[in-house]
Amino acid sequence: MNLLKPRRRPEPVVPMPDRERRLVWRIAALLLDYPGAKTLGLLDELSGATAELPEPVRRELEPVLAWLRDTTPIAAAQHYVETFDMRRRASLHLTFYAYGDTRKRGMALLRFKQTYRQAGVELGDHELPDHLAVLLEFAATVDPIGGERLLGEHVPVLELLRLSLSDSGSPYAGILAAVTATLPPITTADRRRIAELAAQGPPEEEVGLEPFAMDPLTLTGSESRR
Repeated sequence: MNLLKPRRRPEPVVPMPDRERRLVWRIAALLLDYPGAKTLGLLDELSGATAELPEPVRRELEPVLAWLRDTTPIAAAQHYVETFDMRRRASLHLTFYAYGDTRKRGMALLRFKQTYRQAGVELGDHELPDHLAVLLEFAATVDPIGGERLLGEHVPVLELLRLSLSDSGSPYAGILAAVTATLPPITTADRRRIAELAAQGPPEEEVGLEPFAMDPLTLTGSESRR
């Protein structure tokens, strides 16, 4: 990935009302889920909600909505799997970029789960808490303060994912652009972290097959949202 190549990043909408930010997060959460019948059945509703957003974020979301509408369900599903499940640099699991499938990732995942639990949310056994769609749904519908804090802590990962999707020509890049537009601008420290993550790549597995062994809550290793 060429991080020195200029890429347009959407300008933050300042100030963006809390209702609009939460609407962006809710739309993004639904669009980043697997494009099954339920998600595809919501396209008209999502298009109507997107029309209520400010132009800078609306123009990021409209192309992916149009793409999903014009693409066959099989092709949309294939693209989703090839993009997010088969490419290490396009994972929707935010802690994967720094820790990969290592045991150290367990403590990072625990922080997510604790934030959810404090807000009264318990995830199912087959849902990892750092999946971006899960976090966006949490921020939009349960705890915008706690959710935004976790999103803000992972701005470098979100931007790296946006760059990766943009480089591959995926229509999903617009969703990440819309999400990052709701967050504070990237700092110099963030740019250094982005470069580090891009150069290092997700770590390989450590000894053993229990990547979440350090988590006393016994987090599941499933990577699926479906």
